[in-house]
Amino acid sequence: MRNRTVRRSRSRAGATALAGTVVLAVVVTAGVATAGTEAETGDVAQRTHAEKQVAGTPCSVSARACVDLESQRAWLITDGEITRGPVPITSGGAGQETPTGHSFRVYRKEADHRSGEFESPDGGPAPMPWSVFFADGGIAFHGGDRDRASAGCVKLDLDQARAFYDDLQVGDRVQVLNASTERAEREKLAAT
Repeated sequence: MRNRTVRRSRSRAGATALAGTVVLAVVVTAGVATAGTEAETGDVAQRTHAEKQVAGTPCSVSARACVDLESQRAWLITDGEITRGPVPITSGGAGQETPTGHSFRVYRKEADHRSGEFESPDGGPAPMPWSVFFADGGIAFHGGDRDRASAGCVKLDLDQARAFYDDLQVGDRVQVLNASTERAEREKLAAT
């Protein structure tokens, strides 16, 4: 009788853990999907399209960091003026695209971050130097090999990653956009 009770407890614990993992995966996935979709069509996007655009970028004056996924370039912005950029980037690859949005916020910085998901060629955790995290799922600006697509992050050359790390602060607004989509949305707004 005791063995059956122990087995049932372990089964229930395993099922509960599995259900929790599935729920967490759905919430994380939904959060990333929502960030990209909502941000492009929601109230936040409409308010952002009504703001003045920073000349030479697809982003608005409220951004501190701007990423254009189409041109694979990024900028740092202060008070509506470009302070660095455009600098070349590499964004996420197929199936692991970098999420788009108008109102991401820097929520953490870590100078010597190591990936918990990916390994380096030597089998250790992959380095992500000068990480500035801004979107759900551990999406960050960081230094790395720009010849390889990222798993959703925005990779920069090391000197540029260090500059983004030094300049951006927790709470700063990050916009990750496609310039042609922004242009079309701003033209629609201007026509109304």
